[in-house]
Amino acid sequence: MKKKHSAKVRYRAFAIWQKLGFNPWKKQTNDKSKGGGDFYRGAFDSIPFLNSDAKRTFQHLLLRPGYMIRDYIQGDHERYLAPLTALIIFYAFFALVSSVLQPVQHEKRMMPENITLDLSLDSESDSLSLEEGKMVDVVNIVRRGYTYLHLDEFPDAVHTQAESSLAALEATLRSQGIPLFLGEFILLWLAMGLALRRRKIKMSACAAASAYVLCQFSFFMLFAVLLTWGKSTSISTILILALLIIDYRQWLGLSWKKSAGTAVFTGIWYALLYLAMLMLVSAIVLLIVFLK
Repeated sequence: MKKKHSAKVRYRAFAIWQKLGFNPWKKQTNDKSKGGGDFYRGAFDSIPFLNSDAKRTFQHLLLRPGYMIRDYIQGDHERYLAPLTALIIFYAFFALVSSVLQPVQHEKRMMPENITLDLSLDSESDSLSLEEGKMVDVVNIVRRGYTYLHLDEFPDAVHTQAESSLAALEATLRSQGIPLFLGEFILLWLAMGLALRRRKIKMSACAAASAYVLCQFSFFMLFAVLLTWGKSTSISTILILALLIIDYRQWLGLSWKKSAGTAVFTGIWYALLYLAMLMLVSAIVLLIVFLK
């Protein structure tokens, strides 16, 4: 009975800490008798990933993510890292660990062979039909567009100084994970704004929330990298959906059902925006190819 009672008390204490972000029953002590601690106190305050704000942000994002997002949006900025700062720092740390455990192999790649078309002529025909000619043009455009987006991986396709500069830029951005970082942040930000527009949540609040949510994703991606020793750097869609449901429930005070519905709508908007972004990038690449 004592163990059950103790477990209930601990759970209630944890629930109170989750909602408040601190222990109201804990006494604040100012014991200066431990002078040895002054040697390193404040030594890491200037290092964003090691200071007390970063540790508190990491802890609260794991144990009370939605409540922390709520607190920050409501004005509690002093105790936590700013959303964009936290995202840059934690994602950079994830990229560093994943690159150590799963180093990128810079190999010379060939054109993707899965985008091919049989151009051999039949004995009964000496020329391609009009439809086959159109298919050839489409395939060639897709292949050239893909190559332009991956010039750093296809050195044989680099022939001019402009293409060489573009290849160097792509290699730098890809090595730092910047396309993934910026793309996911912008898409999740817009998806949250569209999914929460009826609740009159400001876009600035959605930006802060999306940055902190991506920090959560980077934590679990880091756990996946460590547990699989570099073999996996991604997390399942179910886990992502579960994290969004918890975040919405704590942040907005929704029921589990409404939180799940909002998370699903966010995922749908994210997928639609992702498809729109792909279409936009493809159109830009095709325009560059035709203007060349």
